[in-house]
Amino acid sequence: MRRFIPKKLLAWYHLAFAYGGALFYRFPSRKLFVVAITGTKGKSTTCELVRTILTEAGHKVALASTIRFAIGEDSHPNLFKMTMPGHAYLQQFLRKAVDAGATHAVIEMTSEGARQYRHRGIELDALIFTNLQPEHLESHGGIENYAAAKLSLARALEHSRKRPRYVIANADDTYGEQFLAAEVEAKVPFSLADAEPYTADDQSIRFVWRRGELFTVPLPGLFNLKNTLAALALGEAMGVSRLIMKHALEHVSPVLGRAERVERGQKFAVIIDYAHTPDSLRALLETYHPKNKLVCVMGSTGGGRDQWKRPQMGAIADELCEVTIIANEDPYDEDPRGIVEAIAKGFKKHEPRIVLDRRAAIGAALKEARALEGAGGDQGVAVLITGKGTDPFIMGPHGSKMPWSDRKIAEEELDKLLAESAPAR
Repeated sequence: MRRFIPKKLLAWYHLAFAYGGALFYRFPSRKLFVVAITGTKGKSTTCELVRTILTEAGHKVALASTIRFAIGEDSHPNLFKMTMPGHAYLQQFLRKAVDAGATHAVIEMTSEGARQYRHRGIELDALIFTNLQPEHLESHGGIENYAAAKLSLARALEHSRKRPRYVIANADDTYGEQFLAAEVEAKVPFSLADAEPYTADDQSIRFVWRRGELFTVPLPGLFNLKNTLAALALGEAMGVSRLIMKHALEHVSPVLGRAERVERGQKFAVIIDYAHTPDSLRALLETYHPKNKLVCVMGSTGGGRDQWKRPQMGAIADELCEVTIIANEDPYDEDPRGIVEAIAKGFKKHEPRIVLDRRAAIGAALKEARALEGAGGDQGVAVLITGKGTDPFIMGPHGSKMPWSDRKIAEEELDKLLAESAPAR
């Protein structure tokens, strides 16, 4: 129904819900230290890292992200298929957090949510900017509009009545300066230079933070080093001790759906990840290559959007993967076959397999990995199942949705494969 409402009226619709919800739930954000996290990549993981640090520091923390909603240790998955639900859900969530005794809240904020004013009525204490890469360009009407939606969160921080206010921004990113230009009391840049010397592999990251403590964090890849630096910069600005942050991060739990390992007794690695942009796909694949031969299951972010990136993502998989299987992901109202064929156009060296049925694609990838075992000398084998992470549905035409879990399907297909290969008794 809302698709027929003029955009200007729709904006007022969302704004009314945002402020109406804040009023109805008695402005709960005023009772909390609220950290907003935005950027193209790394938001959900950075949310988890900030929550881990604040919890270790003795605070009861509420978390709202693409992955889950949590208040203290009470957690449940985000089943909305959107990071920032509408209809005043976030205000209701923050009121529950206050009533449960939470003192801090960490909220993942997106450009789409900001464009629909879903952050309005939430008074911020701090904003973390991770990075900005091309995404949602068709929806926003170009990269500058996309950036402006992200930067509107910095304006929201400026208008917050909280004091002091903190902006934490990636100084290595082109847009970092614009976030650091916000008129707030504390402006804290972070950079890979803060971590030198550092190493990152498919198991962990190790670095010396600001020429002081040596950290070993059990999360893979250079991308997670950047997320960790963002969380550390905020923690330090808030006065959390290095010792507390070191202990928190060195014992952090794996992040669901973000370079998450699936272990069912198989010899090869199986990784679930949300990577759905060219940059995030390359960062993920390079983390496991060339140490491993790579088998990749990939698709492309939902039908009807960001069509420009499909052949680019295909080209990246063609460059780094031994085997690529292109599967259905979230076609919405677009023809799934057209989506996967657009991805396949990026391949020049190898011929990708097209298996639209996502379960069948995952099963086929696992069989390919088993076949590659032992054929790579010192190389291992890693299956990378990308694009959905913890997404709870496959979105089809006319708003239809099918319950889904990449992790659950991978576990089931692994169990089946291992049972087939078990010696007969």
